[in-house]
Formats: sequence, C-alpha cells, structure tokens
Amino acid sequence: MSDSSVTVVHNAEKQRYEVRDDDAVVGYTQYHPDDDGRLVFDHTEIDKGYSGQGLGGKLVGFALDDVRDRGKRIVAICSYVDKFIEKHPDYRDLTD
Repeated sequence: MSDSSVTVVHNAEKQRYEVRDDDAVVGYTQYHPDDDGRLVFDHTEIDKGYSGQGLGGKLVGFALDDVRDRGKRIVAICSYVDKFIEKHPDYRDLTD
C-alpha cells in the first residue's frame, strides 16, 4: 500500500464511507438515517492488513467533516466513532 493509492470516499448508495486502496475497499464506517434525519453510525471496520496505519481515524474524520458540510447531525452507536469524538471534541457539536 502506498499512501497515494489510499482514498476515502462517501458511498451514498451503500450508506457508508469507505477507505479504498486503489479500487479495493479496505475499510468502512456505515450509517443509516433515523426518523429525525440524523445519520446513525453503527459500525466501523478496517481490514486487518491495514490496521495500525491511522486509517480508521482518517476515515471517521473524513465522514464527520462531510456530515458537517452537508448540515447533518449524527448519533454514534459505533464505539470507534464515539471514542473518536471523545478524542476530537471539535466534532461534539454534530452529536445528539
């Protein structure tokens, strides 16, 4: 894996943000909308071969920045997203 081949994208069709190494999906954080229009983040996963490289943080940071840009709010059921927000309090304004 080279850093330049790793990207993070929003895959709205699958309701998730993905980490891709070239065309291969190597991680994701998924969400579903609730009745109030909030995005409920319920699972984050990075392939074992890619763990320890900071990709989870890059992924969740990208997702939360995108949520903010879209004027949405979130509910963090996923423990990784919840812990990320604890460590990065500038995202607390997005949570309910």
